[in-house]
Amino acid sequence: MNRFGLGARPDEPIPQEPQRWLHAQLERFDALPPPWRRAARTPALVDAWLAQQGAVRRAPEGQRSRIREDYLREGRVAYVAAAGARTDSALRSPTPFVERLVHFWSNHFAVSVDKLLIVGLAGGFEADAIRPHVMGRFEDLLWAAVLHPAMLLYLDQAQSIGPRSLVGTRAAMRSTDSQQRTRGLNENLAREILELHTLGVRSGYTQDDVTEFARALTGWTLPSDDTAGRVATTHRYVAAMHEPGPRTILGRSYPDDGEQQARAVIRDLALAPATGRHIALKLARHFVADEPPAALVQRLADRFARSGGDLPSVYRALIDSPEAWAAPNAKFKSPWDWAISGLRALGRQELPPQQAVNLMNQLGQPVWRPGSPAGYDDAGAAWAAPDALLRRVEVAQRLATQAGSAIDARSLAPRVLPGALSEDTAGAIARAESASTALALLLVSPEFLRR
Repeated sequence: MNRFGLGARPDEPIPQEPQRWLHAQLERFDALPPPWRRAARTPALVDAWLAQQGAVRRAPEGQRSRIREDYLREGRVAYVAAAGARTDSALRSPTPFVERLVHFWSNHFAVSVDKLLIVGLAGGFEADAIRPHVMGRFEDLLWAAVLHPAMLLYLDQAQSIGPRSLVGTRAAMRSTDSQQRTRGLNENLAREILELHTLGVRSGYTQDDVTEFARALTGWTLPSDDTAGRVATTHRYVAAMHEPGPRTILGRSYPDDGEQQARAVIRDLALAPATGRHIALKLARHFVADEPPAALVQRLADRFARSGGDLPSVYRALIDSPEAWAAPNAKFKSPWDWAISGLRALGRQELPPQQAVNLMNQLGQPVWRPGSPAGYDDAGAAWAAPDALLRRVEVAQRLATQAGSAIDARSLAPRVLPGALSEDTAGAIARAESASTALALLLVSPEFLRR
């Protein structure tokens, strides 16, 4: 419940057959639970983005900044609502193991609202690119993530133009030197797919592979702003932007067949042995230990390869691996993990959206706002600094004060830390001078800080 899920709730019975409990969740995951059904979906969010783009293009210079400010204000509203949906889903989910997998994959394919253009699209990214595909094939998840408008904008793929494409050659003829430097091939998405999303660092690809892959990806962009209000798809392929010619990437040749070129590269990357090892290592690190056992990583990589990247098959191998059950409390909780598990322990089923955003900002892990495309760090050292722990103490005291004497931490502790509560922590809680102090001590105890 704590390692694989999102934290034990006091009203949930402890599973008598833990592995079966986890396996069963794979069969009954709801990709769009009630909190998410109230949030704006990607087509509507893209419509708003396109309408803003068109309005800016048509407006006089003096009015353009106001149009952009209005869009960002509306985007912020959508962001807060979606962050609230994410939080409420985590608090009440009947399938917390798969919900945790949603968070894992959303961080693996990280986008950041630090880039203000995507502030309104980040929630749609998790709702429409991640959630529907966590129980499918890795190739489908990869394709959905890299072609989502949030990713296309975040990594500048929407503006990537093949220099020898029809659009590129026309632009070069009428552009100044400075304009040519800002328009043309952009390698950001290609590089992050190779380094972060599939093969991983030091896996053998070269700068030439990055450049050739970027050329293969040209043409994939967002819909035109003249389709605002009637978006049929949230991305499109524009042949006139695609760099012509065959490509050679990682020793494989890909013919000049337009949009199928990038699809073929993505398919091969999704099934590459290095990708299987990279995904296996990240899953094992997330669920088991910062330095996971090599045998576990190899087992997951083998299952990934044999199944053709079928993700539920890999999850089942993780559940059934003895290493996953051998070292209790090995993982230090991230701020998100700790906040969600604390609220679940208190029996909370929802949180006002702005309060959820403020809470994660205070704890140092803002929702969908990592510092880079690499996402938030999954190792304990990133979250265990003294100032970060002090923030948790402050939040724990606030939550405990709000609960007052309504919750008896002495009876709650063994229910939310089954099998992990130490005598020292139980004794400290029992000796606390007040109910709220006892509850705060539980939330910041060594056992509760780990999973």
